[in-house]
Amino acid sequence: MPDYLAHSSQNGYPAQTYKEHVENVINAARKYAEEAETFTASSHGQLCSSVYNAAILHDLGKLCDENQSVLHHPQGESHLPFNHVDAGTASLLQDADFLSAATVYSHHRGLPDMCSEELRGEHFFRDSSAENRSKTDQLLNRLTEIHRSLVPLPIHPASTYSGDHSVFLRLALSCLADADHSDTARHYGQIPGEPDFPALKPAERLSRLDHYVNKLGGNDERSRLRRTMYENCRNAEISSDFAACDSPVGSGKTTAVMAHLLAQAIRRKARHIFVILPYTSIITQSVNVYRKYLTLPGENPETVVAELHSRADFDDISVRYLSSLWRSPIIVTTAVAFFETLASAQPSALRKLHELPGSILFIDEAHAALPVRLLPLAWHWMKKFADEWGCYWILASGSLVRYWTIPELIKEKEPVPDLVDSALREKLLIYEKHRITFQWTGTPLSRTDLIQLVTKAPGPRLLIVNTVQNAAILADDIRKIFGRERVEHLSTALTPYDRSITIRRIETRLQDPSDTDWTLVATSCVEAGVDFSFRTGFREVSSLLSLLQAAGRVNRHGKEEKAQMWSFTLQDSSVLNKNRHLQTSAEVLKSYLNERVNISPELSTRSMKDELTRDDHCLKFIRKLMQDETAGQFKTVCDEFEVIDTQTVTVVADQNLIGLIKQGKSDWRQLQLHSFAISEYNIAKWNVHETAKGIYEWTLPYDSFIGYMAGVLTKLKLE
Repeated sequence: MPDYLAHSSQNGYPAQTYKEHVENVINAARKYAEEAETFTASSHGQLCSSVYNAAILHDLGKLCDENQSVLHHPQGESHLPFNHVDAGTASLLQDADFLSAATVYSHHRGLPDMCSEELRGEHFFRDSSAENRSKTDQLLNRLTEIHRSLVPLPIHPASTYSGDHSVFLRLALSCLADADHSDTARHYGQIPGEPDFPALKPAERLSRLDHYVNKLGGNDERSRLRRTMYENCRNAEISSDFAACDSPVGSGKTTAVMAHLLAQAIRRKARHIFVILPYTSIITQSVNVYRKYLTLPGENPETVVAELHSRADFDDISVRYLSSLWRSPIIVTTAVAFFETLASAQPSALRKLHELPGSILFIDEAHAALPVRLLPLAWHWMKKFADEWGCYWILASGSLVRYWTIPELIKEKEPVPDLVDSALREKLLIYEKHRITFQWTGTPLSRTDLIQLVTKAPGPRLLIVNTVQNAAILADDIRKIFGRERVEHLSTALTPYDRSITIRRIETRLQDPSDTDWTLVATSCVEAGVDFSFRTGFREVSSLLSLLQAAGRVNRHGKEEKAQMWSFTLQDSSVLNKNRHLQTSAEVLKSYLNERVNISPELSTRSMKDELTRDDHCLKFIRKLMQDETAGQFKTVCDEFEVIDTQTVTVVADQNLIGLIKQGKSDWRQLQLHSFAISEYNIAKWNVHETAKGIYEWTLPYDSFIGYMAGVLTKLKLE
């Protein structure tokens, strides 16, 4: 054989030698680990050492004759006859390097449940087949000799780590997987090289933001308070790794908190800022603001502020290049994408995690970003990344629930100072007290009754329901009765690209004082992260927190008198569906509404406690999930930590993009903008076809009004 190969020739690209690939992976993985360890006092070179050893031996088994025979044939790589991972883990286990062995073992299959591995006795981290293990053991010395002749680098002594092992192993796998996947993608021409991402440069960006804010507002009392809010947050001296920002609607939180994040980034020499919005949030408005006012001259706004709507991660070698990464200095993403990455056991998702150490993170609507059952484990990870990996967290909301003070949820106590002092908050709240009144219909409404109630109210009107299907049906009903100009629709049935167009149209309509007789029908995606202000609001009962967030989109600036926010329930229907996950929180809210309890942010902590009291299963789930994380049950934690309790797939309706993906010529930004997610169980039902590994083609109708629900409603009518 002329050369030992790591990758075969494919699609006009030459084969890649084993020596080139392994050396590239070593260099990149070690670089990622060194950058992460810059921000930790807990890992004294252990991450670098473990990642370095894993990178050296991660493909050792590819050197066997059977695998080389396949690799020397074009297109042969996907079907290697012999497990190429087992040799690397076997070699590392001989040196008792368990952390590196676990990393190599997991770099394709993902991190396992450690309790299951322990039950395998002496065979943990090894191939499940006794025959394959025996063959590896027989070949190991020869493979090691060949490897050393090609890559004559020493193996470091085995490392141990005194901190949180579960977070450490996720970070180690992240470094190896990203180096491995990126080098392979570059070799096959799927990415042209490392993109030119700018540095964070927080001092320069803060100066630019200051300049922008100084030009805003007038001389009225509210404008002066917003400027005070900005200065208060910008100049706050916080020495702990956590802070809270409990500021009411209209207080300028978006820019004020960003100023604080940049100031903290200067102080802590941070490398990334993350803005994490609720999992159903529309992030485009925030992205546009940040790109406009944080981009420095000569920079590309898209590389400065990354817009990540979903966690699009792919393991298959043919589509790895479409995975979204955390390379930009500022990353705006959703709680689903962010926290499910922290929970993941899969290399495709974890490959971005090594960018998290040394970051400043802003979680907006912090108490509503995740279901209650997932908050304790999320808090545990936040604590570990703060204590061990140099992260700083801001928890913010217009009606913040300090869930970390609830003993039933959080055992690890952490002092969380406030950015906004009580005196300033009280002044800001003056404008909140008479902004809105809450109303309750009591009796479940039919579709017809609801539409009549909504369309007779002063407009423009906001109608929020609990499911994507219900939003599409009601929007379509209003369109048919009153015409397209009387209704807008916003939900995750639309691609982010179409949502951004819809948002711009809604913003224009809201700014026109003569354009009032219309309704926006939406899901909870409008409850945070969007600067909308409607005259009247209607919210299907879901939770107190959702009601308060939705109310923040009605009479937002307090200019209207007697603005109303209605709560309602829907009658059972053959086409309208229910969100079963909201049952407990909806019952708690209905009890408050029926008892005429005053709806206010101060009720938020009580509502969370009441939900826990009603749902004993939730507390049991929390205890079990925390135990699994402590035990290193990676696969179980990954499966159980689901923000949305269904497995989803990435779907594309745009035929031009489908064509590019088939040719391997698209990129992750295009996929993020022009795709949507559907539940796996709807794949066959909706006739969705897999066009590339893990990426599906939409074959039903899709339009820019109700998105993929245009095809689903057509099927509902036919069935």
